[in-house]
This record gives sequence, C-alpha cells and structure tokens, in this order.
Amino acid sequence: MQKTIFIVDDNDTNLLMAKEVLKNFYRVMTLPSAARMFSLLEKVRPDLILLDIEMPELDGFGALNYLKNSDSQFDIPVIFLTSVTDASIEARGFELGAVDFITKPFSTPVLLNRINTHLNIDEIIRERTAKLRHLQNAIIFGFADIVESRDHETGGHIERTTTYIKVLVDEMMVRGVYADELNKLDMELFISSARLHDIGKISIPDAILNKPGKLTDEEYEIMKKHSAEGERIIEQMILLAEDEEFFHNAKLVAGYHHERWDGKGYPRGLEGADIPIQGRIMAIVDVYDALISVRPYKKPFSHEDAVKIITEGSGKQFDPLIANVFYEAREQFKIAKI
Repeated sequence: MQKTIFIVDDNDTNLLMAKEVLKNFYRVMTLPSAARMFSLLEKVRPDLILLDIEMPELDGFGALNYLKNSDSQFDIPVIFLTSVTDASIEARGFELGAVDFITKPFSTPVLLNRINTHLNIDEIIRERTAKLRHLQNAIIFGFADIVESRDHETGGHIERTTTYIKVLVDEMMVRGVYADELNKLDMELFISSARLHDIGKISIPDAILNKPGKLTDEEYEIMKKHSAEGERIIEQMILLAEDEEFFHNAKLVAGYHHERWDGKGYPRGLEGADIPIQGRIMAIVDVYDALISVRPYKKPFSHEDAVKIITEGSGKQFDPLIANVFYEAREQFKIAKI
C-alpha cells in the first residue's frame, strides 16, 4: 500500500514539481495553505508532511506548532521546505519538532532520499536494534558458557533452563497467570538474561564447585554465596552498560532464584510475592533441570518424579500459581528436554 504525503506550499510551481517527482512512489496530495491542510487532516492522515515555511496567514512554524499540540496529529513527521538557509531558522524548526529541512529548489535525489529515510526510520531502528541484540546475546552466551564450563557437572544447564523458561512463561500468558506483571516485561530480554542466573559461580572455588560428592555444611554456605555474588557482578555491568532493562532482569534472576515462597530461601529470605517474578519463575526451571540431570552425589530423577517433587513444593519452595502452571504444562517440559 502506497504511503501518503501532503505537500503544503502556496507556490503552485513548487507543488507541481514536487508532485511530479513523488507521484510514482507515493500517494501525493498538494495543498496551497496550512488551512487547507488542517481541513484535509480531519479526513486523511498522511505518513509525512512536506511543509513550506513562508506562507501567508499561517506560516510553517505556526502550522507545525498546531500539529505538535494536537492529540491525534503530533506524531506525523514534518519536513520543512525552505528557500532560506539560515541556522536560526533550522534551530527553531528542530526545536518545534521538524524532522528535517529540504532547500528549494530541491534536488530530486535528495528529496526522494530524505523522504524514504524518514518514512522508514522505524524499520531502520528495528533493524539496528535487532543487530545490537544479536551481538549482545552472542556476548552473553559466550560469557555464560565460560561460567558453565567451570562447573563440569552442569553442561547444557543454561540452554535447557532458557528453553524451559520460554515454555513456562508462554503457558503463564495463555492461562492469564501474572499476566499484568509479564506484560510489563520485554520477554526476549528476560529470557536471554536468564543465561546469567549462575554467573556468581565464577567466584566459587573449583574444589567446591566440582567436588565429587555432597557438600559439607560449610561448603554449602560458600556455594550459597553465588546468588549475591551474581547480583554484585551484574550491578557492576549496569554501571557500565546502557541497556539497563536487560541487566535489571539478569540481576533479579541471579539474585533471587534461590529464594523460597515460604521465606526459607537465600540470600535474603524473602517470602511470597516479595520475591520478584523473575526469581520465582527461574526457581522452578532451575530445580527441574537439577532434578533430571546427573550430579556427582545423585542419579537423575525421571521427569515424572521431578514433576512430583516440584508439585509437592508448591506453596513451600515455589509460587503455587506458577507451580500449578508448570504441572499443567508438564508434558511440554518433557518434550522440551534437550
């Protein structure tokens, strides 16, 4: 579908020239005054407005000011057309909200290029954001892989728990469980950030992390420090990074995934809904994967036994609403096992 452009200029020659250039690419409407533009705006919403500055009655600055103060038209991009190149005029135009200036008489390639850029700016931003997220994910995956490689008994844990989180969150949304809280999250960032949930283990001595047997009480207390240490590491990342939302999710997952619904978890001993939802979700998938995986001190539990253990922990170790979703979606977890 062709995009619509308004050309607003009191000079018929300028209107004709601009229309000839644009008519093969866009739906073009030429208007001789700002008053005619506002009249047409009641019926048609353009994708972009080319607006002359020097016009009788209401000039371009006044027209743009009206647009920016309108509840329904403030976000229509406006490019000023002007025969005067003056820094103060450009400064005033940008201050009012113009996205660009094109000097008359205009160059056809320049006119087409500028219009195309501003009409597709959202797509350009999405593409750049996607590239940055892909790079971010690659770095995070590499970092998480380094941390996991120190723990010889948990190979694949990070990718498995990431898969399980997606399954659990999708099922929570379908069932409307904590939908308001989940809708506030960027799911892609949350799921990706979960890869850092055990980043604090980088500070745990190898002798404890890879001990071929059950930990002593003293060793277990040291191991428990990985949650708070992970939170500390991510807080340092937040100080250096611009993508605070990603690291905010990572901090909550790392720092709270060993809290318990009954308040007997660590490191803070939080209870119930005081535990951030990111931690409550991670708690279930983390335990599920630990149960079905081989450890030096135990054989893997079957899927059915793991489901039973988590169900029995509902309202004690785990959020009962999320645990119930896990139970109802248990077959999907079995299918998702890597």
